[in-house]
Amino acid sequence: MNGLTDFTDEDARRTIRSAIRMVAVATALGVPLLWWKLGWRSAALLAIGALISGSGLYEWLRLMSALMVGMAVAEADSNAARVKPLAPVLIGFFLRLGGAVIALYVSLNYLHGSVFALAAGLALGAAALLVEALRLVQSWTV
Repeated sequence: MNGLTDFTDEDARRTIRSAIRMVAVATALGVPLLWWKLGWRSAALLAIGALISGSGLYEWLRLMSALMVGMAVAEADSNAARVKPLAPVLIGFFLRLGGAVIALYVSLNYLHGSVFALAAGLALGAAALLVEALRLVQSWTV
């Protein structure tokens, strides 16, 4: 890939999938460390935060893919029969968002671990996307 002009839909999907893998690896490394240092409750909060963050990335991937397919069909109307409706993706997105709010509420009220562990888990998705964005910028400039 030479630059932003060559950035395709598949490149965007690959970037988000790589960020999801990065969140999973960071969680797999961080949970045992936090369990050892701060206890199982803080480790559970990190895992919950990372699960919310990773599922958010996955939902954005689904939403982005559905929108890109819809835009491609708008350009070439010949594939109109193959397009899936956007409503199930949006419903899933908002259900996941509601589930994330419930998971945050329940985990904060009942686990009594480190709130910073939960915040770190929630920040893993943004950090993974930042790392992936820096990798893309580096590949475009080298």
